[in-house]
Amino acid sequence: TLSRITEKEQLFDEMAAFNRKLRSFFDARVAEKGLTLARARTLFALSRRGSLTQQELAEELEFETPTLVRLLDAMEKQKLIERRSDEIDRRAKRIHMTPAGLQTFEDVDAQAKAMRAEIALDISTDEIRVALNVVRRLTGNLQKLSEEEVTP
Repeated sequence: TLSRITEKEQLFDEMAAFNRKLRSFFDARVAEKGLTLARARTLFALSRRGSLTQQELAEELEFETPTLVRLLDAMEKQKLIERRSDEIDRRAKRIHMTPAGLQTFEDVDAQAKAMRAEIALDISTDEIRVALNVVRRLTGNLQKLSEEEVTP
């Protein structure tokens, strides 16, 4: 039915538009701390998983290695992270958050929580659960399609 297709298209368009606006809003809010979304995501990943090798971080953030290297160079200049040789593989570098990086992460994390609360202010917990379920199912369907395309 035509209206159903239109609603699906609207859902995808709205999700994409929301994501763009959210990124832009977040970037504007954290810019005063000298951060970007990519830098904030790096700090979030390190806080969640501890120190990571550059390779692990590239996979976690879905960044190409040259992009990640430029990002880490900038973050190192800001004294948010430091690269150290890996204990086991001396050629590999592990990325560690510095105390300044941890403080910045905590500030941005608090700001992100406040932002989410502001954005979702008039939306009930039940509505959030329904939306979350739908998005998770869409993600699962997309994952299955991606795996089918990769599998010979």
